[in-house]
Amino acid sequence: MTLKYCQGPDCHTYTTQDRLKGTKPNKTYQTRRRSRMYYGQGNFCDQRCMYDWFDTFGEQAINHFGRTTEVKHLTEDNAWVKDYDWRNGSYNNDERTYYSVNKITKEQRPLTEAQYRDNNYTINTGE
Repeated sequence: MTLKYCQGPDCHTYTTQDRLKGTKPNKTYQTRRRSRMYYGQGNFCDQRCMYDWFDTFGEQAINHFGRTTEVKHLTEDNAWVKDYDWRNGSYNNDERTYYSVNKITKEQRPLTEAQYRDNNYTINTGE
């Protein structure tokens, strides 16, 4: 089990019992260290720390990784998404109906469960 530190820039400033560490005369608030973080793809202990990070570094991150500079278009060619009918299956996923649906035309095409779970499988033909 590997412990990770929360990446929130102000995590150590929030006064919660689990952040208070040390012996009686030398207690300090510290950045949370956990085996599992649930926010920001496992990098932040809570939403407050995740939003603190974005408020501090978001502009720099967007400039580094690429700012959107033109309109993006959803067309019939690139509007296909995978979905399933949760009402046609039991709690443990038996007999679910998987399909691709075009978000513009509402057309549905059946998929196998393997196609649905394959992250590389798509019907999209455009950008």
